[in-house]
Amino acid sequence: MKTWTVGDVMTVAVESVDESASYRDVVDLLIGKRFSAVPVVDDFHRVIGVVSEADLLRKIEYGGDEAPRIFDGSRRRGERRKALGRTPADLMSAPAVVTFAGASITAAARQMDSEGVKRLPVIDDLGRLAGIVSRADLLKVHLRTDQEILAAVETDVLCTVLPEESATVDVAVVNGVVTLSGRVDRWSSMDIAVRLSRQVPGVVDVTSSLEYRFDDRHVRGIHLGTGLA
Repeated sequence: MKTWTVGDVMTVAVESVDESASYRDVVDLLIGKRFSAVPVVDDFHRVIGVVSEADLLRKIEYGGDEAPRIFDGSRRRGERRKALGRTPADLMSAPAVVTFAGASITAAARQMDSEGVKRLPVIDDLGRLAGIVSRADLLKVHLRTDQEILAAVETDVLCTVLPEESATVDVAVVNGVVTLSGRVDRWSSMDIAVRLSRQVPGVVDVTSSLEYRFDDRHVRGIHLGTGLA
């Protein structure tokens, strides 16, 4: 079964800024391209940080009030420093939260959620910028047609993993929702068909009315919801 990766959905032609660019250069780029953030690279095109609209807005937020105060916490002191920044090196958030082209889109989605970011610079083995992937890019998997999903379930799940059951299982896909019906020999075959169908890229949900002849959960040490022991 094909696992969609960041490399399948990322944008390759990606804008970046040099660490020594001017504040105005960054503002012009973000406004002109309607970006909310941009990777910062060094002379070897390695990603060293990300500068965002929020980083740039510190200059407005603290305008004229950048001097540190005795009761400021570390976060507030950092924000005041950014308010004095003139280049991406002064303004950026570092180190950058990055990913690789070979990472699965599932891993990228989890990373975005855990780090609270909307996009990830994609780097190669040397840390150089290779692309960028956004939340919208990850949703491209759901642009697959129902026919493409149907073919993937039949080929990658039934014919490949459960060839003996493929003739007795019917598959239908409507708006990304897979419906499995028919009959299989064992409960474990039904469980595999449902679980692997959920993993097919583009599937929104799986509904099953599959029947089985033999309940092998206790015989093979299988527990509901955990799959094969």
